[in-house]
Amino acid sequence: MESSRFGASGSVGAVCGADPRCEVVSVPTRHGLEAVDILRRGAGEGIGPVLHDGSGDTLGFLVPPGTAAAWDLPGSTCAETDGRGARLPLAPEPPVRGSDWLLPPAAAADPATDPAVLRAALGEAARLLEVADSCC
Repeated sequence: MESSRFGASGSVGAVCGADPRCEVVSVPTRHGLEAVDILRRGAGEGIGPVLHDGSGDTLGFLVPPGTAAAWDLPGSTCAETDGRGARLPLAPEPPVRGSDWLLPPAAAADPATDPAVLRAALGEAARLLEVADSCC
């Protein structure tokens, strides 16, 4: 998959509260929306803020620092950030120009999505989409 639209903008890290080095897992929008539904149908725990890009091509899940070093899920990318940024207020503007919040920080259960929970949801989403695409 090509590089994330959310890239390595240091301002993305601003949403991770006390640790401003948040990273972003980017996936195609259809795959990401299915994963968001899966995560929200569950206990709702482990899901943090989610961005969508202005073109509607990708969703970006904010994940804790260090995720990119071990992220190897096909069909997704995980971008490190450079750690610049400050805490965001409860109703922040999106941290990346040309993006908007799908799930803003104030509505998220956690400050960042748990990478293991995200990996499982993305896997389930891929299986569901494969079945949906092959049935008709």
